[in-house]
Amino acid sequence: MTFGLLGPLTVAVDSEPQALPRAAVLRGLLGALLLAEGERLPVGRLLELVWAEQAERIGRGAVHTGMSRLRTWLGGFGDETVVLESDAQGYRLLTGPDAVDLGRFRRLAADGDPAAAIALRRGPVLAGLERMNREDPLLTCVEGAVRATVLTLAGDALATGTPDAARAAAPAVTALAEDHPFDEPVHAAMLELLAADGRSAEALRRFQSLRRRLSEELGIEPGEQAQTVFLALLAHDREGARSTPGHPRVPSQLPRDLPDFTGRDEQVRLALDAMAAGLVPVIAGMGGIGKTALAVHTAHRAAADYPDGRLYADLRGVDETPADPGRVLAAFLRALGADPREIPASLDERSALYRTLLAGRRTLVLLDNAADERQIGPLLPGTPAGPATVARQSPADHGDARPAVLVTSRTPLTALPGTRLIDLHELDAPHARTMLGRILGDHRVAAEPVAAAQIVELCGGMPLAVRIAGARLAARPRWTLARLAHLLRDERRRLDELAAGNLAVRAGFAVGYARLSEPTRRTFRLLGLLDAPDFAPWAAAAMADIPVEQAEQQLEELIDAQLLQETGTEPHLRYRFHDLVRLYAREHAEATDEPAARTAALARAFGAWLRLAEQAADQVPGPCFAPIHGPAPRHPLPSAVTARLLDDPMAWFDAEQPALNASARQAAALRMVPLAWDLAACQEKYCDVRGLYDDWRTTHRTVLQACRAAGDDLGTAVLTRGLIEVTTWTAPGDGADTTDDLADGTQTMVALADRARRLHGMFEQVREPRGASDALVLAAWGLVAQGREPEALDAAHRALELATAHDHPGGQARAHQIIAVAHNETDLDRTIEHLTETLRLARLIGNTRFEATAIQFLGAAHARAGQTERGGELLTRSLAMARSLDDRYVEAFSLLYLATLYAATGDDRARDTAEAALAIARRFDLGHHLAQALGILGGLDLAAGHHASAIAHLEESVLVWRARGWRSFLAEALRALGRAYQAAGLPDSAARVLAEARELGDTQPSGH
Repeated sequence: MTFGLLGPLTVAVDSEPQALPRAAVLRGLLGALLLAEGERLPVGRLLELVWAEQAERIGRGAVHTGMSRLRTWLGGFGDETVVLESDAQGYRLLTGPDAVDLGRFRRLAADGDPAAAIALRRGPVLAGLERMNREDPLLTCVEGAVRATVLTLAGDALATGTPDAARAAAPAVTALAEDHPFDEPVHAAMLELLAADGRSAEALRRFQSLRRRLSEELGIEPGEQAQTVFLALLAHDREGARSTPGHPRVPSQLPRDLPDFTGRDEQVRLALDAMAAGLVPVIAGMGGIGKTALAVHTAHRAAADYPDGRLYADLRGVDETPADPGRVLAAFLRALGADPREIPASLDERSALYRTLLAGRRTLVLLDNAADERQIGPLLPGTPAGPATVARQSPADHGDARPAVLVTSRTPLTALPGTRLIDLHELDAPHARTMLGRILGDHRVAAEPVAAAQIVELCGGMPLAVRIAGARLAARPRWTLARLAHLLRDERRRLDELAAGNLAVRAGFAVGYARLSEPTRRTFRLLGLLDAPDFAPWAAAAMADIPVEQAEQQLEELIDAQLLQETGTEPHLRYRFHDLVRLYAREHAEATDEPAARTAALARAFGAWLRLAEQAADQVPGPCFAPIHGPAPRHPLPSAVTARLLDDPMAWFDAEQPALNASARQAAALRMVPLAWDLAACQEKYCDVRGLYDDWRTTHRTVLQACRAAGDDLGTAVLTRGLIEVTTWTAPGDGADTTDDLADGTQTMVALADRARRLHGMFEQVREPRGASDALVLAAWGLVAQGREPEALDAAHRALELATAHDHPGGQARAHQIIAVAHNETDLDRTIEHLTETLRLARLIGNTRFEATAIQFLGAAHARAGQTERGGELLTRSLAMARSLDDRYVEAFSLLYLATLYAATGDDRARDTAEAALAIARRFDLGHHLAQALGILGGLDLAAGHHASAIAHLEESVLVWRARGWRSFLAEALRALGRAYQAAGLPDSAARVLAEARELGDTQPSGH
């Protein structure tokens, strides 16, 4: 088999084209796997690639299902060299040598034959796969490699200087330009080739078309490269014209524009717009973030509109002695043609003469690296640029002649009148990768796309860091990118590795650090020890052991020094470090502060997070497990601060959950085990309500390993309880995501009973009867699922006794709930009685989430008892409560029970309601909900005579119920599938599944 990616996706066998899979998802999965070139792709990455904007609404189970179907499709060709592999880390596709056009393309390009490589291109990569995320590195790296090869082809053709070479290269370059209508370097190369082929008129027409397209759709003029080609075509190069006698001198002092300048399109537009409006753009940001590069590039973009001169000065604002504005003015005056003997001595007089000479002249002044407003003031022209000096005007249109100013600084300079701040941050990953390729050579980046992406990530998108990484690799042609990525992964060496020649990332940070007061330096160092992605002022106060007000002042000082960034908005401002600044702070902490002081600072921060988390968790309506905490020290905050922070507990968790996760994992790594497991456990209810099941599972597993290693039996029991809950009810329906102690193939509900029994023993060992009660309730659920109701009732009544004896009302509520479920098949009156008590207890403890669950179960029970009006009323109420809590789990179950009721009563709302539940189940990997929704839809399809659709829904439902191991639900799904097979005229299939249903028994499903 052979595959084509460099254009629409193609598959061929012995050179004969083959029909692609009909499902767009399968075509997308195949394309993604082929793009990875044998590298393994995790399930989450495949979701983002193939489903793009819909990824958040699609569950992981869809990937596993799609891969199963794709494996079957590929297997139908009988090619043993094509193998779709899978494991816990993800999926990868192995093919025979030269089976994919991308591999042949890379080899030809590396061998120096760009013409042969480009001959393989049939259009944009995977053209036609509209759902795919075309911003993903896999796609952008391949497109970048193709683009680089096309530009190499163009460059080689132009270097020959012959029309024949230009004529041969022009079609490939023109095709790429047409596919990328805004890629100016490609269009410039096309224009040059057309001109070299003697087709100047066509080149001029294409330039005008490009200019019109950029102006109408993006609101910008073509860049300098395309403009230069255009001017050459007109035989008019205004920029290089010499001044003549009788005319003022025309200075042109701009530094060279960086040939590898990348991205920043929005910031360039903002700067040009500001100058057009008569404002002074101030480009501010931390050292190494690319302020000067952006300013110089912008100035070159606007240069044609300032024919009377371009002035430049480095004001050395970060030096101990910044540039004297008087000396800068003297240099500017000389450049503008003033007689050196007539330059005034005083600063004010020099500034006045400077304004006089600039009056009426269209001059651009670039003031780079300014220290403060006082330094800038004397260097400003007397008249603003004004609306007439618009950088998008034709260079031939002089308009109202006025000067413009562009400033860069580490500080915002907001006190300067008439400014517009352009706050510069990191490059995004695609632009940073492009920059690396332009420095290093696109062929090397294209050859190692994964390593290139890792380097960019480890550089934190900082242009200076990316530039240094590219320079180091360019100087070492025998190095692989993977080698540098490996070196950069070591956090202790990363700043050392990011130095080349006179460039060093560390030097840029040192300037800001040197300007801090000593107390702020200490806070900066300590905050650098945190792994949390961001933090609030109270966390900084805890870390440094200072009042919150003092911490806020120090954070502002760090922001002014460009060592810290604000995120969020008032009144919930948060702060974050750039990754490399964090390493710089940590480096100083380890060199300056004693180990004991560093450990104590971290313990205070973790303790503050824990104290707030446990108080917030008490107010979150989640699972009714007993709140069990450990002996870890808490760090108290002032009561007024705590009250303000926890005014809305869910909002507090929304802001802090990433930091809580990171802190739990960091505490575990530092062997602060009691802090770690308590921080993890406090998030369970919040994660349950918000549907953050992946975070819940991942953090619990990480911290649980630390608990076991440290012999912390209480923490082990508490986290095991949480893991059992999340993996039982929210793991993907195909069983692909299980805990490490659940063997492959073990049915979820069978495993639940066994794991709950072991958990019961753990809690008994640490003498925690409330936890033991919770474990017995979990065991009862597993026993009910296996059809062992007497044993389930025994476990549930023992749980109720323990919970009652040890003041655990939440445990009592859960026990009554499972007792009701166990009676659901035989005694609906008793079921309603226990659910009524469940509801009473839920209201007593103020748990609105469990109250909604109790109402939901009551509604289903009344509906089963024939009281459909009462049942519908209760289910509608539970649905409204779930939605008010933004609780997808309870919402999906309410929808399922309503859909069942609607289907039973012939209500047209049944299908829409079931499909809404199905969408939630797939998005959040809710296996139980998924199987139940599929069963309802299958029944509706069967009733409507849609046999194929009914079979598809019911077969998937059976597959999920098998993995879950809930006997009664599986039996019901098999019976429904048997009826569908019979209706479709498949008697053998019907007999097989109906026989299996009879073996499982005739019990009806009881719900969860």
